[in-house]
Formats: sequence, structure tokens, C-alpha cells
Amino acid sequence: MPGPTMEAELPVEPQSLKKLGFKSLKRALDLFSPLHGQFPPPDPESKKIRVNHKLNTEYGGLKGIASVRPSDLSAAKTELQKVPATSNALALPGPERSDDIKQGGSHTDLVISSAAQPRGQSVTDGLQGRNAAVVPSHGSSERNLSTSAIMERIPSRWPRPIWRAPWKNYRVISGHLGWVRSVAVDPSNTWFCTGSADRTIKIWDLASGRLKLTLTGHIDQVRGLAVSTKHTYMFSAGDDKLVIRSYHGHLSGVYCLALHPTIDILLTGGRDSVCRVWDIRSKMQIHALSGHENSVCSVFTRPTDPQVITGSHDSTIKFWDLRYGKTMLTLTHHKKSVRAMAPHPKEDCFVSASAENIKKFKLPKGEFMHNMLSQQKTIINAAAVNEEGVLITAGDNGSMWFWDWNSGHNFQQAQTIVQPGSLDSEAGIYALTYDATGSRLISCEADKTIKMWKEDESATPESHPLHFKPPKDIRRF
Repeated sequence: MPGPTMEAELPVEPQSLKKLGFKSLKRALDLFSPLHGQFPPPDPESKKIRVNHKLNTEYGGLKGIASVRPSDLSAAKTELQKVPATSNALALPGPERSDDIKQGGSHTDLVISSAAQPRGQSVTDGLQGRNAAVVPSHGSSERNLSTSAIMERIPSRWPRPIWRAPWKNYRVISGHLGWVRSVAVDPSNTWFCTGSADRTIKIWDLASGRLKLTLTGHIDQVRGLAVSTKHTYMFSAGDDKLVIRSYHGHLSGVYCLALHPTIDILLTGGRDSVCRVWDIRSKMQIHALSGHENSVCSVFTRPTDPQVITGSHDSTIKFWDLRYGKTMLTLTHHKKSVRAMAPHPKEDCFVSASAENIKKFKLPKGEFMHNMLSQQKTIINAAAVNEEGVLITAGDNGSMWFWDWNSGHNFQQAQTIVQPGSLDSEAGIYALTYDATGSRLISCEADKTIKMWKEDESATPESHPLHFKPPKDIRRF
């Protein structure tokens, strides 16, 4: 008996991935796109209900006002004048609302018109124009969302920076045989001196940039320089533990030094974690300000308390009492070593620069003011600020950033160009200073050069516009 006949199976045609993708896309469009889904035509009755509801919501307040007689409107105006002048709302009550106003109720309508009424046209006609809108108020305690668009914007409390011209490099001075580590300007503003890793100090003419003199005496790199405003002395300090004019006492390299503006004393800080106070006349050590746990790498002085402020590799800033040689205050806001500090020439505040941020503090109590609005993200070796409020910070990667002092806005970033023959890693900037006028800047760099900068006189606000965006969360600063 013959078995059941088996139908021949048709071979399944393999489908490409592209075709399957198009099928899936079409299915998704059919489900979710209103263009593909065949919706029924809109019902005229439902459309009419929707339009009526929208008209009622937006222009319902006009119904009572449109039928107001002039006599009723003048009576309403008289009642409105009795409302105290401290009210911030412009109210025009209709007949059904006048009783509320007489009873001192808070339910009023706010009438806004975008154009002034022409002479001879009544208020009622003006309200019926297309530029008038009535926003109903629903109580003083509940926030009215419909009036949020016309509320006065609260201006940002963050100070807006003034426009500043960008700075440009106008001179490069070569002459040192090693990294240039320190710089100081003569108070007469005729010359400046630089100390280098080649163990020499060179004196340059400020106007022409020519070499005037080379001083030797250090047996290691020169890390700090200062020129006295009252004496015919220049002081230098270096990694050879020496402070020349023969001040002996540091146990290791001396990284920074500063002269007191009113008293004949010199302050030096070094790798032995101590800031030493020297009498210039007798060359004797007055105090050894000890308390830091790592190298003291930045110091500046003031004529009033706190007279001595030091920054250290232990990431702290200390205010010192010069009479007793003790710590007045310790600031612990930084997370990394404070290698550079710069006091403002006129204001009682200063900035301290670290690898994680640049912070501004108020003197004499050391209140934290704010961070700068950008992050340089490099080890910052030097900082300087002039009387006009241009702050400049220089880093290990050759970056030089220009800041507006009041707002903390970074308005320019410059990158040093390594000289031919130097390594790209030798792009660090180790020292910065302004001249006595604050119009010229001197930077000392790792490529053995000294660069001089000034403002670009040809720049205008149109050629270099100010791009400033205030911070969103002011409480962070």
C-alpha cells in the first residue's frame, strides 16, 4: 500500500541583514510615526470644543471688561486709586470684581498691553485690541505660572569682567646657559636682574634688553632675587644654602626671599621647612619661623599684620606674627603644594596658586573669596598681578594664563614656543614679574630665555570680543 505523499519542501531564500533592518525600521515607523499611522480625520465637533476651551482660558477675563460702560469704568478707576502705592500689580477690576477690591480682597486681574493707547481712544477699546492680554491672579500665596514670563529677571551677582586687551610677546632675550629661575626689577625701573641654573646673575637694561653685567658667587642655581628700595643692595638666594650678602643659617637650599616694605629685615624660605627672618644691618637671624612640614617655596610681606605670609609644599598657607615668631593662622584650602602667591598692589587680598586651583583670599583674616573660573591643570610656578587687576600665572607646561582680578575670568591663554635645540619638555616658566609701571611683563623660562610682554595696542573689543559666562552655582565659590 503506497504511503502518504510528501510535499516537496521549498528552499528558504536567505535574507540579507540590510533587508531585515529595513523591515524592522518600517514596522517601527508604522507603529510610532503619525505620518504612517492612518488616523481618522478630525471631528468638527471636538475641534470646536477644543477651540472654545482655549478661547475661554486665554480671553475669559475680557468678557466682563468688554461690556463695561464708561461710567462704571470711571468708578472702578476711583476705587483703584485708593489701593496703596506699594502694590506691584496693575489691576483693572470688572463689575464682578469691584466688591472684592472694596473689601480689600487680593483677587485682581493683571492687564498687560504691549502698546500705548492712542489719544482719544478709550481704555475699553484698547483692551479689546490684539496686543492686550489679561492674566488672572489666583491668590498671593500660590505662585502664578502664567506671570512667570513677565517677572523681572534677577541679575547674576557675579561681577562681570571689563574688557582687557590681549598681551603679546615683543622681545626674547638670550644669554643664560641654564634655566632662568628668578627675576627682580630695580625700583627706578631702569634695569632688571635674573638668576639662573648656570649659577650666575645677569643684569639687563629694561628698555633695550641689553646685558649690562654678570655676577658670580653662587655655586648652585639661583632661586630667588630681591632689590632693596631703601638700600643699595641686591639679595640673592640659591640651592647652595647661601643668601648672598652673607646670611648663613639655612640647612638646605633656599627657594624664595622677600624684603619687608618698611622694616630693614629680609625673609627667606627654603627646603628646611623654615622661614628665617634676618636683620639687614647686623646680618643676624631674628626669628626662625618653623611650623611647615615641607619646603617653604613662596613668601611675601606686608607693612601691617599679618606681616609675613608663607606658602609651602605641605599645601598650607601660614600667617605669622612677626613680633613673637609664631603662627597667627593656617589656611588649608589647597590640596597640593602652594608654589606661588601674589598680593594685589592696592587691595587687601592675595591669590595663591596650586596645581589644582588658584584661590583668592582676603586680608588680614584670610577669608576665602573664590576660585578662579577656569583650571590651568598644571604645576603653577609663578604668579604676578598689577594695579590694573591683570593677574598672570605661569606653569610647568609652558602655559601662561591671563585673568581678570575681580571676576576670576580667564581672558587669554598663551603657550611659550620652545627655542630650536631645546627639548619640548623644557617649556616651563619659573618666574614672573611686572616692571614698576605694571605695563611690561618679564617671564623667565626653562629654554634659557627671558621673554618680555606688553598689551597689544591694536586690539579692540570687536577684534577680541569678551566671552564670559558667569558660574551657575555661585555657592560653590
